[in-house]
Amino acid sequence: MSYGEAVPAARVSGVGTSTASSAGPPQAVVTQYTQHGVRVVAAHGSCDAQSIARLEEALTTAAWTQPKVVLDASGITFADSSLLNLLILTHRTAALRVAGPRPHLQRLLRITGLDAVLYVRATVEEAAAC
Repeated sequence: MSYGEAVPAARVSGVGTSTASSAGPPQAVVTQYTQHGVRVVAAHGSCDAQSIARLEEALTTAAWTQPKVVLDASGITFADSSLLNLLILTHRTAALRVAGPRPHLQRLLRITGLDAVLYVRATVEEAAAC
């Protein structure tokens, strides 16, 4: 089962969801645009199992329709293994670049070795160019 199949199934079954609020968890804010002919997906806020749905949808769509995708990670304030898994799956579909990760995300990428697999650059411009 892929991440794209597992996460919606978990949401429907209630696995990993909280009943404290009927409004649901706050989702990461996601914007998209094209720069230098490359699709850029920018995330702002927390990217964990409870808040990653919008980013997952945007990256999945971009990866299926574009050969190269840049994730502008400069606005990500928190990330866990859910984001790392999404990055790996996106990388399998398209040439994924990660731009401007904050120190905590840089550390996660370094600890897991993803910084050696993904193209991580300081800016969106650098990521789009490589």
